[in-house]
Amino acid sequence: MGLISSAKETKNSNSGRGMGLLLVFFPDHNSSAVDNNNDSPPSSSSSSPATTNLFRSRSSRLLLSKAQSTISICILLLFLTLFLFTLSTFEPSSGFPAVSPRSHRRFLLNRDVVGAKTRAISRRSNNFALQGMGTLFLRGTKSMHDLVVAHVASDTTEEDLRLFMRLLHRSGVTSRSDTVLLFDSPSSASRFAELIEEENDSFSKLVEVHRNSNSSSQIDSVWGFNLSRFMKNQSKKETSEPIWGKKTHRANSTSNETESTELTHGSVVGFDVTELDPENSLSGFMDHVPISLRRWACYPMLLGRVRRNFKHVMLVDAKTSLFLGDPLTRIRNRSPDSVLFFSKHGSKRTSEINPAVLIGGAKGMRRLSSSMHTEIVRATMQQHKKRNSVSESVVLSQLVGNVHMTKNFEVITPSESVAEASSLAELRTRNSVASSIKSHDIIQRGNSNHPDIMAIIMKRICSSELDSSVYNYC
Repeated sequence: MGLISSAKETKNSNSGRGMGLLLVFFPDHNSSAVDNNNDSPPSSSSSSPATTNLFRSRSSRLLLSKAQSTISICILLLFLTLFLFTLSTFEPSSGFPAVSPRSHRRFLLNRDVVGAKTRAISRRSNNFALQGMGTLFLRGTKSMHDLVVAHVASDTTEEDLRLFMRLLHRSGVTSRSDTVLLFDSPSSASRFAELIEEENDSFSKLVEVHRNSNSSSQIDSVWGFNLSRFMKNQSKKETSEPIWGKKTHRANSTSNETESTELTHGSVVGFDVTELDPENSLSGFMDHVPISLRRWACYPMLLGRVRRNFKHVMLVDAKTSLFLGDPLTRIRNRSPDSVLFFSKHGSKRTSEINPAVLIGGAKGMRRLSSSMHTEIVRATMQQHKKRNSVSESVVLSQLVGNVHMTKNFEVITPSESVAEASSLAELRTRNSVASSIKSHDIIQRGNSNHPDIMAIIMKRICSSELDSSVYNYC
């Protein structure tokens, strides 16, 4: 058997090493078996060492050949990579069309312009409001005890938000409160960013104009700007840094610890719902989640992160609400657990709650938002066949009427509704305004006369000589 295998190996040596390797193994195995049984002829045992040496020699040559092939392939790939890299960085010589110096300078100029825009966008994106999220539009002069959270609906126009921001500053609310704008998407936040910064700049200019003016006889009793609301007697030793944006280190000087009258205003920041509710927690219960409902999933995270910084919180709709004064004065002497509700204007049921304006202590508002989030899920599951029919006002009214759901916060039942600026005659004349609208700190605009009201309010604001010199749209 061993002789036959060797002959086969010699015969097939040129046909392939793989088959020769296979034939060598089988004879050795059979040869060892025969030796164990003492039945193998002498010639077979004498030829076994030569076969083994031949196998080892050919195996060594095979391994060496494979190693050389592998090394050659690696070297080839290395040279190929270097060659391609050289081609990619190759500068054209006279054989290629050369780029003129003017074109090269134009390219550098365009690159610098694009780079400047990119750096500007980068600065805005790096100017985070809180813990790597949001955008800081205006940094306040000190920390505030009150917080206004205004949600911006998807159908809010630039004119809507401009009027809201303008009246927010002029009413004096920002003299004691920070403002958070909640957008329905990142694109919406980017779309309104320039507008918000314009109104913040107009507010700064308005302060300077009134500071440098000695005339106060032409101040409108309703729509006029009162600088004294922003001038506070305070000691720099008692002031603290706002929580929004990067912290700045102020020099502690004993000479600045005396009480002085200085400008005081809150911060203006913005968040989009994807930052505060990244998983869209209500999407599993309804096909489309409007911001009027999704905002309730954002409030627990936002209010939870600032829970130690604010005493009072106001939730408001930026599209429909107009500030004439500071509504937070209604709640400052109340318990931290209390929440003030308003009845919905024009509703047949007096118990229906208006979700556009909610005011309360920070603890009560935080607990309300968590309960409302749970109530929206429960109401949606009950109406799973009509997932898009869940009304925010109905759900909120059911929540307020449920004793078990409101045991964690104090409910101040609605004794009034938010007034609507529905009578254009009241806005046209100053005398009637003083008797009706002046008594309200916040009003709502209806859908029917919304454009007319906006035009009339803007006209009244621009009627002031000082104010018209500030706003670009007067």
